[in-house]
Amino acid sequence: MKKNIAVLSGGYSGEFEISVQSGQVVKKYLDNKKYNIYPILINGKDWYYKDERNQKILIDKNDFSLTIKSEKIRFDCVFIAIHGTPGEDGKLQGYFDMLGIPYTSCNQATSALTFNKYFCKNYILNFDVATPRSIHLVKSNRPDISDILQKFNLPVFVKPNNGGSSVGMSKVHNQEELEPAIKKAFAEDDEILIEEYIEGREITCSIIQHKGKLIIFPVLEIICKKEFFDFESKYDPALAEEVVPARISSDVEISCKETSALLYEKLNCKGVVRFDYIFNDSGLYFLEVNTIPGLTEASIVPKMARSYGLSLEELFSMMVEEV
Repeated sequence: MKKNIAVLSGGYSGEFEISVQSGQVVKKYLDNKKYNIYPILINGKDWYYKDERNQKILIDKNDFSLTIKSEKIRFDCVFIAIHGTPGEDGKLQGYFDMLGIPYTSCNQATSALTFNKYFCKNYILNFDVATPRSIHLVKSNRPDISDILQKFNLPVFVKPNNGGSSVGMSKVHNQEELEPAIKKAFAEDDEILIEEYIEGREITCSIIQHKGKLIIFPVLEIICKKEFFDFESKYDPALAEEVVPARISSDVEISCKETSALLYEKLNCKGVVRFDYIFNDSGLYFLEVNTIPGLTEASIVPKMARSYGLSLEELFSMMVEEV
């Protein structure tokens, strides 16, 4: 009997459109011989499925079910393809936990921890993983610019504490740019980070667990043609080159993979997870973890999976079968 799979996309963040694209790719490549696939969109207060006549059928949020032609459809698994809130920050995971519906991502606690950059950076220090120094600011307690400048040399990065795809992020080169960058970040989140700039090369490592074994994809290097890998660079192939396998030494590759495997375990991750780093002659620095990374055909994780030898059909089926 075929399993009913809900592919959930959309959400409430600046990553809405990318999430929709990820959901479309998941639907395209999930094996419809094995699964009944139902794309579900979260758009504001409406959670809905569109039938073959393009009619919206609302989800019953009491039990996350659909009723189509008088038949109540319950789901065996939810494939969460929502980047940002509520899919990557633990909100949906807690909801599905209460309903007893399996899903493809990390659990509620891990999702909430990793989505909060400041909490996550401080947690991983327990495992001797280096990360750029940062200051955590909240909107209700506006900072003194002079205090920030005393703690960091410029340039610095200013970014929302909770968010992805570099939405609201700025690289600040001088004092005059700092206040506008803080306002920009606070427009996206009530908490922000001021983070030291570390010169180096950016690499990323993705891992999925399958049948009790970690599969570590080839390390990918991001060579950005802009000052940093911002939202525009992430989704315009003309602005960044993504090299996989990365042209790095075996020592750096081993360090990146071993650190990622350690963090996957210590953070209690599930599903496919991406870990981002900067490295230079001083070593490897953890930047952030993406528990629901982009899954469009041009996204980083699909490129890494293909380099490993996995098709998207195999990757997505693996994610569903691991719940």
